[in-house]
Amino acid sequence: MNLEQQFLNNSLQTYIIIVAIILVAFILKRFISRFFAGLIYTWIDKKNHSELRKTHVHRLVVPIEQFLIYLVSIIALYELHFPESWNVQLFKLTLPQVIESGVKFFLVILFIRVCLRTLEFISIILEQKAKLTKDQTDDQLVLFFRDFFKVILYIIGFLLILHYVFNENIGNLVTSLSIVGAAVALSMRESLENIIASFIIFFDKPFTVGDYVKVNNFSGTIEKIGLRSTRIRTQDKTYISVPNKQMVDTIVDNISLRTERKIEMDLHFSVATSADKLVNFAQFLREEIAKENSVLSELVFIAESGKHFHVIHVECFVSMENSLLDFQMLREKLNVSAIAYAGSHQINFAEKA
Repeated sequence: MNLEQQFLNNSLQTYIIIVAIILVAFILKRFISRFFAGLIYTWIDKKNHSELRKTHVHRLVVPIEQFLIYLVSIIALYELHFPESWNVQLFKLTLPQVIESGVKFFLVILFIRVCLRTLEFISIILEQKAKLTKDQTDDQLVLFFRDFFKVILYIIGFLLILHYVFNENIGNLVTSLSIVGAAVALSMRESLENIIASFIIFFDKPFTVGDYVKVNNFSGTIEKIGLRSTRIRTQDKTYISVPNKQMVDTIVDNISLRTERKIEMDLHFSVATSADKLVNFAQFLREEIAKENSVLSELVFIAESGKHFHVIHVECFVSMENSLLDFQMLREKLNVSAIAYAGSHQINFAEKA
């Protein structure tokens, strides 16, 4: 067999070498891809948990294999010479130029795909580690930066395609885009303010995922903090989105950070009620509250007296360790005790407060 025999302007020996290189790369691709995936995993997780490693390493192996085979194939096939007969014009471009642009396009796509899978791979590992802690802030922070860097990678991929496939000058393009971006930024000022506010929320931590908050007359549990808005599951089980800028600029009552719950009541009595009865009523309420072990402090006093009604003001603080149901049951118990005492001592409540 004559290895120097020419086929399409290339020798038989060249074809054999190229096929051999691709076959070697095909055989070694699994070992190389697993090595790089394991290296990334070990870099992220120093403890190198074997179970997590087995579960997640395969997510990165396949895109690395595809990129590796494609890259080696391009390098090997680059040694081939195009036949003169293939040098035809297609829309002012030669066939080799069209093929070269197509090869570069798929190379960029595969490269960005590897980067995206690597990002997802790293975020999954960090998310698994974050779940081992009680604080849910780090869980949400991983998801937040995963979405943020995804957008950055898509932009990088777009710029690479423009530069290597369409031969655009990225420097001039970036300058042009910066001018356009400034105009867009002015028109999308509110969205940019929400993005900046999301960073403030993550680093200042006025609330975190899982906290029960009250904002703009809505009360509910924080379920997600995104780039633009914060999602809250309300008491009515509805799902609302509040712009992050609003969450930063308005007063947010983080109920989860309260150390105590407050019961506050104003009892209005008829002006015909004597002073002794009011004093005895207040003393009765103090004694009833004192019986409750969950009450940390209490304050009962005659707050007002006037032409229309008298007022006994009641305040008591309950530990947050008690459930909301227990808190409401205590409130009910105090109200029922007050009604029962008034009924047994012929004390009339005011008809209009």
